[in-house]
Amino acid sequence: MKESDVRSRAFAMPLTSPAYPVGPYRFVNREYLIITYRTDPKKLRELVPEPLRIEEPVVKYEFIRMPDSTGFGDYTESGQVIPVSLQGRKGGYTHCMFLNDHPPIAGGRELWGFPKKLAEPKLKAEIDTLVGELYFGPLRIAIGTMGYKHKEADLAAVKASMEAPNFLLKIIPHVDGMPRICEIVEYHLTEINLKGAWTGPAELTLFSHALAPLAELPVLEIISGLHIMADLTLGLGKVVHDYLAKK
Repeated sequence: MKESDVRSRAFAMPLTSPAYPVGPYRFVNREYLIITYRTDPKKLRELVPEPLRIEEPVVKYEFIRMPDSTGFGDYTESGQVIPVSLQGRKGGYTHCMFLNDHPPIAGGRELWGFPKKLAEPKLKAEIDTLVGELYFGPLRIAIGTMGYKHKEADLAAVKASMEAPNFLLKIIPHVDGMPRICEIVEYHLTEINLKGAWTGPAELTLFSHALAPLAELPVLEIISGLHIMADLTLGLGKVVHDYLAKK
C-alpha cells in the first residue's frame, strides 16, 4: 500500500476495517429524557475545565434512545451535561457518557472527543411513566422517571436549546503516554426536526461507582423533566481552545 493510499483512507481506526463510516450522521426518532437538577457548586467547579465557565450549579442528566442512526445503528446512551459558557456564548459541556454500542463509542471519542464508556442504558415507557436506567456491569447506577407526556413543552424554547453550542474536552495521547491532542471542541446539532416535547413530574437517583462516578455531582433538587422526540444531524466539530498551543 502506497503512502498516498494510507493518507486518503486514514479517517478512522483500523485502516482496513474502520469502526465507523464517514459522516454525516443522521438520527431518526431520537428520544430524550432530560432531568435537570441542582447540585453542589463546589464539586461542579472542580470538574468543569477552564476556559469554560459555570452559569449556575445545575446538571442535566440525559437518557437518549437512538433506534435509527446513520452508520452507528440502534443504541442508547446516558450521561451528564453541564450548562456552561465560553466567551459569553451559552451551551452545554458533556461531562460523561455511557452507551452500549462500539461504533459510536469509537467515533465519538476519536472525532469529537465525547467522554464515552461502555455500559448498558435503557429508556422506555412503563405504562404511565417514562423510565431511564443505567447499568454499569451488573449494577444499576442511575434511575430517572418522569410522568409520560403530562404537558406539552414550549417547542420554540426546546429547539433553541438543542441548537445551542455543545463543548467537549478531547484528549488523544501520544505514543509515550503524554497528550498529543488536548483541546476544547465545539459542535452543533443541525437539521433539527422537533416532533414533540413534553414536561412532567420527574425524579432522579444516582448511585456511587468507582468507575462511573455520577454521584460525585449529587442531586440536591429536581428542577424539571423534559421528554423530546426529534430527527437531527450530528454536526462535525471545530477546535475552540488548544491547551497545548504555545503561548
